[in-house]
Amino acid sequence: MRVVVGSDHAGLAIKTIVREWLIANGYEVEDVGTHTTEPVDYPDYASAVAKAILDGRCDRGVLVCGSGVGASVAANKYRGIRAGLCHDTYSAHQGVEHDDMNILVLGGRVIGEALARELTLAFVTARFTGEERHVRRLAKVLALEEAL
Repeated sequence: MRVVVGSDHAGLAIKTIVREWLIANGYEVEDVGTHTTEPVDYPDYASAVAKAILDGRCDRGVLVCGSGVGASVAANKYRGIRAGLCHDTYSAHQGVEHDDMNILVLGGRVIGEALARELTLAFVTARFTGEERHVRRLAKVLALEEAL
């Protein structure tokens, strides 16, 4: 699985931990930045993560900003992106299994290192179930995108 990671300055520490964990566990990782603590704007990195998935370069993404809220809002502006802000492992795997979530969003100022790794593990190992009820609901979500 190819995973793109990105963050603003507030998410840099957690993004680095997630990137290193992914690499150590055999995942191919594309890091779209940021790479310093110099203040930057989270929408730029949400865009870079979303585009890496939509362009087919990566299968899933992990995106981090201070709270995770702004990055989640920005990433979800892209048609075909289903980004979910998660602070618990149930949501991290259930978002994939039921909602076909393709970007895990984390709050770098909200969670710690161990939880970041646990959430990433839950996210990357989960698979969309394909159950009829989930397919039906996802089709409705996709129809909302088309209506816009």
